[in-house]
Amino acid sequence: MTTTSRGRGSTPSPEELRRIARDAAAAVAPPLAEAFRAEVSARTKTSAHDLVTHHDERTEAELVELLTAAVPGSSVLGEEGGRHPGDSTAEGVPHVEWIIDPIDGTSNFVHGFDLFSVSIAAALDGEVVAGVVHAPAAGLVFTAARGAGARLKDARGCRTLAAPSPRAQGPESTMNLVTSYPAAEALHREGSAAAEAFAELVQTYATVRRLVSGALELCFAAAGWADVVLTVDAKPWDVAAAQLILREAGGTLVTCDDAGGTVSPAHLAPHTLGLAPGVQAPTAVRLLGEICARRS
Repeated sequence: MTTTSRGRGSTPSPEELRRIARDAAAAVAPPLAEAFRAEVSARTKTSAHDLVTHHDERTEAELVELLTAAVPGSSVLGEEGGRHPGDSTAEGVPHVEWIIDPIDGTSNFVHGFDLFSVSIAAALDGEVVAGVVHAPAAGLVFTAARGAGARLKDARGCRTLAAPSPRAQGPESTMNLVTSYPAAEALHREGSAAAEAFAELVQTYATVRRLVSGALELCFAAAGWADVVLTVDAKPWDVAAAQLILREAGGTLVTCDDAGGTVSPAHLAPHTLGLAPGVQAPTAVRLLGEICARRS
C-alpha cells in the first residue's frame, strides 16, 4: 500500500478516502485469493449459519493497521473486532470512521464460491462518503466517493457505473432480484410468513438469486446486473460501502427499521431495498413494508 499518512489536524476528501480504502483492500486481497479453494477452515460464531475463519480476523487486523496509519486519529468499526476507537482529533475537524467487513460472504469463501469481498467504507461524522468493495476471486473492484460517482474495475478495464438497468422500463416479471432473505433468523422470527413472502418474490420476478453477500448484491445492482436487492437483518459493515456505490451509480434505496420507520443514514438501516438505476419494484417495496410490520 502506497498511501502516505496524513497530519492529525487535516481531514481527507471523499476522493482521498476512496483511494486509501482502495489501496488497503488491494493490499489484503492477494492472501485471500491464494487461500480460496485451497486452505480454508471455519468455526461458527452465533449459529451454524454464521461462520468465521482466521482469514477474517487476520484481514481485519491488517485493515485496522493500514487505515488508521493512513488517517491518524480515525476509528474503525469491524465485523470481527468491534469498535476500535481513534485518538481525539483537532477541534472542529470531522471525525473519520472506517466501517469494514474483512470478508463479506464468509460462507461463500469457505464453500468455494467466488462471491465474497473486502468491504471498506469511510464515514465523516457518521455519513458514508467513500466506499470500496473488492472481490479478489471474482476480479471485481467497485468504488465510489460522494459526489464523484461509482466505478468498476474488472478484466475489461475501469469504467463509470451510471447506465440504467436494461430492464428498468419493463414489468417486474422481466427483472431479477437478489436476496439472502429469509435467513434462518428471519424464519425463526416470522415463521411461515417469511416463506410465503419468498414464494411471492419467486412468482413475481424472472429470477430470484441468493448471493449470500450483502455488499456484492448491492454492487451488482449498481452495475445493472441485478435489478432489485432485498436486504433484511443487515449490519452496518454489510452495506455501508455498497449502499454508497449503488447511490452514486444512480440507484435508489428504501430503508426501514423494525418499527417501519425510514432510517438515515442509510447504512444504519437493518432492512433495505436497493433498486438499480431507473428501476421501480412495487411488489418488493410492499413486501419490505410487510416484513418491517411483522418485526414491530
